[in-house]
Amino acid sequence: MNTPDSINTESKNLLNIISKNWENLDESNKSLLTKIWKVLTYKWQLQILFNLPFLLWWALDKSFPKVHEFDATILNYLNLPDWALSFIGFGQ
Repeated sequence: MNTPDSINTESKNLLNIISKNWENLDESNKSLLTKIWKVLTYKWQLQILFNLPFLLWWALDKSFPKVHEFDATILNYLNLPDWALSFIGFGQ
């Protein structure tokens, strides 16, 4: 059973723990960790930049339903067999 003396009233929030550990570091360690963090965030920015065209395509796909009507029109012109349409997702 927990007693008031056994309960730690200090917050165990992750941000509080990180900020407390950050304050306890010396300046050389802080600068090293800051440089590592900048390299990591640069890589994330590069990944977002590479994925941006696909994100834009997805956003346009979700916002303009006429794109799907155009796709259906093209499929009708191609005159594909039913088994091929089922692979694309237009099967009955």
